[in-house]
Amino acid sequence: MVAMIRSEWLKLRKTVIWMLAAVSPILAAVIGVLDVDRTQDSSAWVYALSMMSVLHAMLFLPLLTGVYAALVCRYEHIGGGWKMMLALPVTRSQVFLVKFGFVVLLLAVTQIIFLAALLLIGLALGFAFPIPWAELLRSVAGGLLACLPLAALQLGVSTAWSSFGAPLAVNVIFTLPNLLIVNSEDYAPYYPWAQPMLAMVPGGPDSYGAFNVSAESLFGIILGGFVLFIVSGLLYFSKKAI
Repeated sequence: MVAMIRSEWLKLRKTVIWMLAAVSPILAAVIGVLDVDRTQDSSAWVYALSMMSVLHAMLFLPLLTGVYAALVCRYEHIGGGWKMMLALPVTRSQVFLVKFGFVVLLLAVTQIIFLAALLLIGLALGFAFPIPWAELLRSVAGGLLACLPLAALQLGVSTAWSSFGAPLAVNVIFTLPNLLIVNSEDYAPYYPWAQPMLAMVPGGPDSYGAFNVSAESLFGIILGGFVLFIVSGLLYFSKKAI
C-alpha cells in the first residue's frame, strides 16, 4: 500500500495537475475583488465567501473533480498500465482506494488555496476583525465533504473508459444543469454536482445553502451517495476485465 502511494505520487508530482488546483480559487478571487462589500464589520468576510463560493462550488469544483479523477487514471489507460499495476502484489480495492485518496488530496489542496485566496483578499482590502474562522472553515470543509460522492462516481467512470476526454465530457454535461438545479429546493440536495455549492454557500447557524437545507439532511444525503458510489466503483473495478 505504501509503495502504491509512493508510485502515484511520483506519477503526479511533476504534472500540471497541481497548477489546476489554483485555477478555480484564482478566478473566484477575481469575483471576490470585483464584488466586494466594504462593510466595517466581520460580515464582509462572509459576504466575500458567498460571492466566491457561487462560481467556485457551482461550476469549477465539480469540473475539477472530474479532471482529477481522469488524470489519476490516465497513465494506467496508456500502454497496458492497468495490467502492469495489477501484476504487483496489490488488490484491486487497494488500487481504487489509493487513486480515490489522491483525488480527495487534490480537492483538499484546491480548497486550501481557495481559503488562502479569501484571506488574502480580506487582509488586502482591510476587512474588519475578528475573522469568522468557524464560518470559513465550515464552508471549505463542507465543500470538500460534498465532493466525496462525486469523486467516487467520477473515478468509477474514469476507470471504465479508456478515453481521457469522455469522462470529462460527461462531467461537463452534468455540471452545466447546476445553473438551474441549484434553484430547486426539492432536487438540488440529491444532485451530486450541486451538493458542493449547497455545502459551501453560507447559511444559517445550523443550515447550509441558499435554501437553508439542514446540515443533517444535506450531509446525510451526501454520506448515502458516497457509500453508494464508492461501493459501486469498488465492485465494478474488482470485476472489470483488464
